[in-house]
Amino acid sequence: MEEMEGQEISREEALSRVGYKHACHILLYADTRAKLFGKIPIKHIVLMQMRFDGLLGFPGGLVKPSEESLESGLSRELQEEVGVAVPVTVDDYVSSRLAPSPPQLITHFYTKKMTEPELVEIEKAAVANAVDHGLEVLGMVRVPLYTLRNGGGLPWFLSHSFISNSRAQLLGALQRLGLVPQGALDEAAKQAEHMRHARKADPH
Repeated sequence: MEEMEGQEISREEALSRVGYKHACHILLYADTRAKLFGKIPIKHIVLMQMRFDGLLGFPGGLVKPSEESLESGLSRELQEEVGVAVPVTVDDYVSSRLAPSPPQLITHFYTKKMTEPELVEIEKAAVANAVDHGLEVLGMVRVPLYTLRNGGGLPWFLSHSFISNSRAQLLGALQRLGLVPQGALDEAAKQAEHMRHARKADPH
């Protein structure tokens, strides 16, 4: 279930900690000229995934820094989850955080820009080649970055349930990469919180 973000620490401090497990996850994205209904610019493709537990998250998983670099471990996890060993470098690294739950876990987050054809191939491979498809990963999901008049799109997407701090990672990345204007992002997050509270208040 969703948790607080957790304390941010440096990559060096993260790797120096003894007795901790390490998990790496990545946001893959690309620019696009596609339009929804032929008129609403989609602008960017951002990939997430539906996990086995029904929660949304990013591709990745546990790595072993004593045996591999964080980046090579993440590429190995991507091979299992999306069917492609996407090359990841230190240049794609964003941050490391102490996970609030479970204890003794450090999460490392990455973002990588690709071309639209490359992302489409990953989506295909995730179904055709990934060993985790239908098991640990139920499917890849594109994040709707637009907001429709009825609140559909990004607000509704953000109102769903995310694993650990992946919702905060998504919002931070959309802001940092400039994929959604700040005002639109703030409004979408605000609408999402209203939707979440409304669902909790509705006994049906």
